[in-house]
Amino acid sequence: MLRSDHIFLSLSRYRAVIVLSLLLSAGALTGCIENNIPYPHIQVNFSSISIAGSERPAAIDSVGRTVTAYLSEDTDIYSVVVDGFTLNPPTGVWADSATFLNGVDLSEPVTTQLALYQEYDWTFNAVQTITRYFTVEQQIGASVIDVPGRRVVANVSDQAPLSALTVTSIKLGAPSAVMTPDLAGEKVDFTEPVTVTLTNHGRSEEWTIYVLPTETTVTTGSVDAWSCVAWLYGSGQEGKDNGFEYRQADSETWIKVPESMLTVDGGDISARLTGLKPLTSYEARAYCEGDYGDVIPFTTQATEQLPNSDFSSWWLNGKVWNPWAEGGSPFWDTGNTGATTLGSSNTYPSDDTPTGTGRSACLSTKFVGIGIIGKLAAGNIFAGSYVATDGTNGILSFGRPWTLRPTRLKGWFKYHSAPISSVTSGFEDLKGEPDTGIVWIALIDSDDPYEIRTNPSKRQLFDPQGPEVIAYGKVEWNSDVDEWTQFEITLDYVSTSRVPRYLLCTASASALGDYFTGGNGSVLMLDDFELLYDY
Repeated sequence: MLRSDHIFLSLSRYRAVIVLSLLLSAGALTGCIENNIPYPHIQVNFSSISIAGSERPAAIDSVGRTVTAYLSEDTDIYSVVVDGFTLNPPTGVWADSATFLNGVDLSEPVTTQLALYQEYDWTFNAVQTITRYFTVEQQIGASVIDVPGRRVVANVSDQAPLSALTVTSIKLGAPSAVMTPDLAGEKVDFTEPVTVTLTNHGRSEEWTIYVLPTETTVTTGSVDAWSCVAWLYGSGQEGKDNGFEYRQADSETWIKVPESMLTVDGGDISARLTGLKPLTSYEARAYCEGDYGDVIPFTTQATEQLPNSDFSSWWLNGKVWNPWAEGGSPFWDTGNTGATTLGSSNTYPSDDTPTGTGRSACLSTKFVGIGIIGKLAAGNIFAGSYVATDGTNGILSFGRPWTLRPTRLKGWFKYHSAPISSVTSGFEDLKGEPDTGIVWIALIDSDDPYEIRTNPSKRQLFDPQGPEVIAYGKVEWNSDVDEWTQFEITLDYVSTSRVPRYLLCTASASALGDYFTGGNGSVLMLDDFELLYDY
């Protein structure tokens, strides 16, 4: 006896056959039917790219559709070779790949296309930093090296013998470049400009060197004032007693900057002056033997701590734990908004603290979902805001307005490292390895906070060596730390003069959580963050 559901399925299959036959017949009668169904818009991205002669991995910006190569000094920027790449989705096509595999000129940006149904323009850029220098005996100050004009200008004492000056150091190109004539260590007649030829990768360029006498023996160049630190820059005469003096503006007594704080490079002098008071006026001047440069006044900045740096303020909005008081102004945020689409908050307050009072932040990495349907959600907390959920991925705004320049971040932590249980493409070999917890801090001077996107098709993650980064520091752990322990991060600055616009601070129980790679059960606990402003 047939069940009613079997009868229904049989009839359904019969009707499907009839409909399919009618459609095929209509197709035969009318030839071909115009297809008005639009193709889907699927942006093709580089998910990885390998560039020969790189100092570090290329930066891939899927939002701006750019690839930035960071080339070593000896790499030929006029023939940069892409020796490997992967696309997302893999069905995408890069028609120009053969050209790039043979080497392209990246001295200027180059546009190419990735395609799948539609073409998407991508731009390749190259960053190549070549260290250049030139010094001669009795030089005053640092040489001016004009790369576009291929000129070098150095000042020497007006008593220096221009017709026979020893070149104490010179490097105007890559280490592999051949200089003709080779001036290093030679006595050279600089009464007229001297021309040298640099040859590298089969190409030659001419540089002109000017050595000019000057009556000035010492110059106070500039002062970059932070909160408890000031950076002093000036010039003196090579081989002489060069340095700086400073004083509080209301004092009559000049204090010599200790030699341990000085850096002398030929006639170029600089100093890191520490132990200053915040919001205080000072004066500084350079000296060379008994001569003094101009007096430069400066005022130090204030100091400030991160809001809710003890992680005591929280409120529960439905399933989402938020790291700020209800009705308060948020400084920190988490990925809880995304995690709770498939489960519960995985960053939340804890009564376990170093002092036994207040609350701490507990960051727990969990696989969220039902059965095997779901994904890894790394416990995290960051200065900024959760913007939106893109499918099951997050769009985050990293950074809060900030203009001060701290030197260090310290705090307290505990960590449990679970074996890495979830991996994504490129990290398969990490499965079973200990997970890694991380805290990092950065200062940037971009116009807007840094946008983070974790969707693999549009992925954009923070690059610590990006052009907008002024300072960066991090600490990581890949083993269990069961007791509350203090950590400290020193910020590494690339510039003492650039003023930040945003502070970024992020912590995660799984350092590769942005790639949905980590250990289910890893837990990082944090408390009592404190910014320091001196060395």
